[in-house]
Amino acid sequence: MENSSLATRARKKMPDYRLFAVIISLVALGIYFLSSASSVISFQEYNNSGYMFGKQAVSILLGFALMGLFYKIDMSYWKKISFPLMIISIVMMVMVFLPFIGVEHAGASRWINLGFMQLQPSEILKFSLILYLAHLFEKKGKLVKDFYHGLLPFIAIAVFMAILIMKQPDLGTLIVLVSIAGTMFFISGARLSHIFALLAAGVAGIALLIRISPYRLQRFMVFLNPDAHSSLGAAYQTKQSLIAIGSGGLWGLGFGQSLQKYKYLPEAATDSIFAVISEERGLIGALVIFGLFVAFGFMGFRIAKNASDSFSRLVAVGLTSWIVFQAFLNITTALSLVPLTGVTLPFISFGGTSVAITIASCGVLLRLSKDTMERRPNENYRGGRRHSRTRNSTLSSS
Repeated sequence: MENSSLATRARKKMPDYRLFAVIISLVALGIYFLSSASSVISFQEYNNSGYMFGKQAVSILLGFALMGLFYKIDMSYWKKISFPLMIISIVMMVMVFLPFIGVEHAGASRWINLGFMQLQPSEILKFSLILYLAHLFEKKGKLVKDFYHGLLPFIAIAVFMAILIMKQPDLGTLIVLVSIAGTMFFISGARLSHIFALLAAGVAGIALLIRISPYRLQRFMVFLNPDAHSSLGAAYQTKQSLIAIGSGGLWGLGFGQSLQKYKYLPEAATDSIFAVISEERGLIGALVIFGLFVAFGFMGFRIAKNASDSFSRLVAVGLTSWIVFQAFLNITTALSLVPLTGVTLPFISFGGTSVAITIASCGVLLRLSKDTMERRPNENYRGGRRHSRTRNSTLSSS
């Protein structure tokens, strides 16, 4: 009995290794598929077919190093630095517009040049915003339901973030951030009437952003009727993506056998990598990737459900919804179920800052899983929108 008790206690001090296995699987499959999807563009632009693969490998190693560090940090410390971290992220978002520091590419100012590498502050903003909102909503408690103390401050934060991001511009990142923030606001206990009002305002805002921008309007018109607008440039990427997915069939053409990556499919290593995966590994490969993200979401939201306090619960919800929603948006874009948005597939698409921060943030989620498993089974946080479980009234004495 004593050995059994010791084993149980030891097991409770471990993180959720099933979640870790899902993360490892996504990263491993990502580097595997990227080695094929990026080979053509790497050779054409850098005369080295393994250039992007090598850079991604370095970013992955950095991400796992940060994951180990983040896993060691107690949640109380994240709460303490959430506001300073948010301020740093905002400053970095402004720095992308500074001469000699900010980097512009294809009309977008989204990167900072550090000399030895380029940094994308919007990826760091996703992480810091989750921590900041979790702390803010926890402090407000039931006041989050109030119009003046709950809804208006949230709107002010959302509008400020929208201005910063659309100045770059980056509608895809804005949609992801607003979705994360809205989910956290809902889970914190906000009124449903406020949620519906925000949803209506968000849809209207996105519609306005599409209407006033010719290239966004072009993408939307292509989404509504690709054949009728086949002469538009945006239709080309949509059609090439669907050709790649359709060509894969059930089992795919085989690793490295993608034809669309030969400059037919734009952004084959980033926004459109899911189409290359489908072409080379078919429906089966696509379902494996989709299933791993579903498993990630299930485990992440289960960690949130069993969290011991409001801050931890909201952080888990924010981190999980970030990765799951961004993956869903990327995949549905590739399938032409939503208009082109230009977001990457987490863990898989090429992108130094993106993959490093995504992996690192999972260290916090794993820490939360460890903290959750250490709690006694009968303990349960009461608050927000969670349904409380029946608590046992008696405890065995030793």
